[in-house]
Amino acid sequence: MANIARYIITVEFAYSVLRVSTPILFAALASVVAERAGASNIALEGIMLFAALFGALGSALTGGGLFWGFILALAGGLLIAALLAYFGLYLKTDIILAGIALNILAAGGTVFLLFALTGDKGGTASLVSASFPSLNIPLVEKIPLLGPVVSGQNVLTYLAFFMVFAVWALLFKTRLGLRLRAVGENPDAAASVGIPVKRIQCTALLCSGLLASAGGAFLSMGYLTGFTRGMVSGRGFIALAAAAMGQLSPVPTMLAALVFGFFDALSNILAANGIPDDLVKTGPYLATVLGLVIFSALRIWRLKGKKSAALKEYKP
Repeated sequence: MANIARYIITVEFAYSVLRVSTPILFAALASVVAERAGASNIALEGIMLFAALFGALGSALTGGGLFWGFILALAGGLLIAALLAYFGLYLKTDIILAGIALNILAAGGTVFLLFALTGDKGGTASLVSASFPSLNIPLVEKIPLLGPVVSGQNVLTYLAFFMVFAVWALLFKTRLGLRLRAVGENPDAAASVGIPVKRIQCTALLCSGLLASAGGAFLSMGYLTGFTRGMVSGRGFIALAAAAMGQLSPVPTMLAALVFGFFDALSNILAANGIPDDLVKTGPYLATVLGLVIFSALRIWRLKGKKSAALKEYKP
């Protein structure tokens, strides 16, 4: 335990927390946007898988390198988000079941496409994929302790944390954000004042798809260089928990994503210190369950507090 604690209290561990939190943060923000519009995006796992595959294959097979790889990653994830919007909003399929079905489709579909295009069912190790570079921030990199943690991260990591501000601005400082929140709060009331509910929800799901796709692109073009089967490994579901714990607000959601990133980074350290692999892999998921239990308990406690306050103010 002392050896593990010595690893945790290091600059390298803090650096890795930001790194592994990146895909979770992208997907959690995607969930925030969709849920605010009342259109749950349960297909985050599938969106990230397709984006990761398209990014790796796009950069390797098109000869376009990083640019076309990223564009195709966004397009691949956006395709799944568009299917979810079409089935859930226009064909009136239950959107939760549609999301689950698309996740299952992605789990098998990515392997099928990988085999059809490369002849390999495990990954793109035989291909040379492009990856996003790390970025050293002038002046910041020279700050003791903080510099080595913040500077030198992958470009997409900086984009993920910038998107926290961008999503906050979208939701609370734009007309689209106002309409999006109105639709999520009460779609019938929104429709009564002329707001196109389906169009707003569709827009939210597509924006959600783009954010989750960026997280998938990071996995195959930043975290690793190439695609491996099932590489998302439940991060889409962890992101749903992070958004719930953050109460669908961008900044608290970011903090929740960092908590899950901490446990993900911790699991890597435990694996390096001889802890059984099967036990190590449960770490992030146990943290997810524990986080949701704490979130639910706090929510019930707040609701009881409000109810008690209302009863005290009531005077017959």
